[in-house]
Amino acid sequence: MSLTSRLKKQIFIQAQRVVPQHQLSRVVGKLAASEHPVLKNAVITAFKAQYDIDMSLAEQSNALKYKSFNEFFTRSLKQGVREIDSNPNSIVSPADGAISQLGKIEDGAVFQAKGQQFTVENLIADPQLAEPFKNGQFATVYLSPRDYHRVHMPFAGTLTETLYVPGELFSVNQTTAENIPGLFARNERMVCLFDTELGRMAVVLVGAMIVAGIETVATGKVKPSGRLELNQHQLFLEKGAELGRFYLGSTAIVLFEENKMQWDAEFKPNSVVEMGKALGHIVSAE
Repeated sequence: MSLTSRLKKQIFIQAQRVVPQHQLSRVVGKLAASEHPVLKNAVITAFKAQYDIDMSLAEQSNALKYKSFNEFFTRSLKQGVREIDSNPNSIVSPADGAISQLGKIEDGAVFQAKGQQFTVENLIADPQLAEPFKNGQFATVYLSPRDYHRVHMPFAGTLTETLYVPGELFSVNQTTAENIPGLFARNERMVCLFDTELGRMAVVLVGAMIVAGIETVATGKVKPSGRLELNQHQLFLEKGAELGRFYLGSTAIVLFEENKMQWDAEFKPNSVVEMGKALGHIVSAE
């Protein structure tokens, strides 16, 4: 890597440390929620051009028909565009995006990037709730700005707890993952915990710089309070059912218990994935 490239990366990282992350995200959130026709159309048009958004996949293909940028960003897909893998033994991708990392959790440590890791206990922010995943499996899926931004169930289960965890709002791209220790366990996030036929499962929706909000089907849109908020639920969701959505992009992390499932060998870091496509399978089914 050239000296210029290293310098640019360091400037990018340091800028994130000094910028008022939450204030900036709130300002962006207000703009994204605006229904003023001129403003929202200008933002949608610019965003669509910048990221080459394929509107042919969307249920509403006319981008300017959306009431706000938020509605455009969390747009639904046409029926049949994403089929849910029908094999009862499959674990499916929770979102469109790319694999950041996946594999085994080693004595509670989750691999983030070369030279960086975080603990599942810090990620979930509750030692008791984190315990079942201490030597389990994880997959981290990054949703880029151009992706579909709803998160779905990787496996059928009953939502038993949601835990909102306040935190920072660093960007979640590869550069930041390589340079910010414990990135995903530092950022604001919503932890969703499930009982399944495989035991415990977690899906963690991680916030990021200028992410204007996280929403789940159980909690609605989260209003950051600056404190941990644990809620109890009893909500069954089928494999592939919508779990939540991001208002601007981020990351979903899936956790399973030890010796319950494994990821398919074809998937590596940077593999492109689609919501509903098989990402792994139940170990006992082999």
